[in-house]
Amino acid sequence: METITFSPAQVHVFNLVSHIKSPTGLEKLREQLSDFYAKQIDDEMDQLWESGQWNEKKLKELRGSHFRTPYK
Repeated sequence: METITFSPAQVHVFNLVSHIKSPTGLEKLREQLSDFYAKQIDDEMDQLWESGQWNEKKLKELRGSHFRTPYK
């Protein structure tokens, strides 16, 4: 049987979420995590824009693109 080793961050999160006792608390945590990751993405996109790796031209090139895997 394979042993799973958790990182210190995972252990910390497990300890924190063990105190959530209601669906409302869980929903608040989900919102906080969503906000956290949305801010990280916004910050990374700002960096790409400022560095010139992302610009209006590239944005227009991707408009209307479809990247889904065709399942036929």
